[in-house]
Amino acid sequence: MDSPKNTVPASVDIYAVLSILLVAIMWGATNPFIKRGSIGYNELKADSKLGQLWVEVRFLITRWQYLLPLVINQLGSIVYVLTLQRTELSLTVPMANSLTFVFTAITARLLGERQSGWKIYCGMTLVILGTVICGLDKML
Repeated sequence: MDSPKNTVPASVDIYAVLSILLVAIMWGATNPFIKRGSIGYNELKADSKLGQLWVEVRFLITRWQYLLPLVINQLGSIVYVLTLQRTELSLTVPMANSLTFVFTAITARLLGERQSGWKIYCGMTLVILGTVICGLDKML
């Protein structure tokens, strides 16, 4: 077993930053599509709990509008795990998770979903600013 003295800290390079951005895009941009693909799910009714489970699963697995963004989202999770192997946990987790919300808001807006105006954009700006500060702190 390696002692803490022999471990090399994970580096922050352009590959790491791009990987984190890719994860955030793959997670964030797919969320509104997953939401759209599951429209009608709440109206499903069956006579038993097992029947309800079957109806819900069948509904979701037969809708490409749900499955395609879900697969992309899960591929983002694979990229996330691979990124965690190369970068610091204290950098990757907050950056990927916070930027996911930014990309979710941007995608939802592009799809025509109503948002609460200036508060969303102010929040997105603060998230991006915090992410940049976090990244710069780890790089310098």
